[in-house]
Amino acid sequence: MQYPLPIAKLIESYMKLPGIGQKTATRLAFFTLNMEIEDIQDFSKSLVEVKTELHYCSICGNITQEDPCEICRDERVDRSSILVVEQPKDILSFENMGEYFGLYHVLNGVLSPMDGVSVDDLNIKSLIKRLQDHSVKEVILALNSSSEGEATAMYLSKLIKPSGIKVSRLASGLAVGSDIEYADDLTLKRAMTGRQEV
Repeated sequence: MQYPLPIAKLIESYMKLPGIGQKTATRLAFFTLNMEIEDIQDFSKSLVEVKTELHYCSICGNITQEDPCEICRDERVDRSSILVVEQPKDILSFENMGEYFGLYHVLNGVLSPMDGVSVDDLNIKSLIKRLQDHSVKEVILALNSSSEGEATAMYLSKLIKPSGIKVSRLASGLAVGSDIEYADDLTLKRAMTGRQEV
């Protein structure tokens, strides 16, 4: 037996989300079918607003409604350090920790030749341009502890170090293969405090 077309299309749509397989997508589709129409309208409105009202900060690459983003506009931010992360969601993890008060830079990924991600696909050129501001004294590489994250960190380190800017990585506290997004505040704090120069 096949599902009616609207349910089948909704299942296909849910399966486009990361980590959602056939069974979960089917469960979500039938849950959606039983939702109140107002809730479905709010949900669909939120999906559209994410695409129409948000964009990337022209300075750091964070997601924002205003350009530049709130952090880049904040005059109280320590402009002597830039924390480099893979994705905009990683910034929230560090902001919630409350121990870092500098600038950020989002790469929007890591080097991954197997997936066809090269230097030109990442937000690296704008990082190098930002480093021409003589107030930057340290770049902290806060990339996930994966082979791709390590390769990206080594590439950035070799690129930045000749300029005389200190390059450091997060220290122990983040397990190899773990994502910053899932780390608790204490783990992030230890990793930040114990960072080492690359």
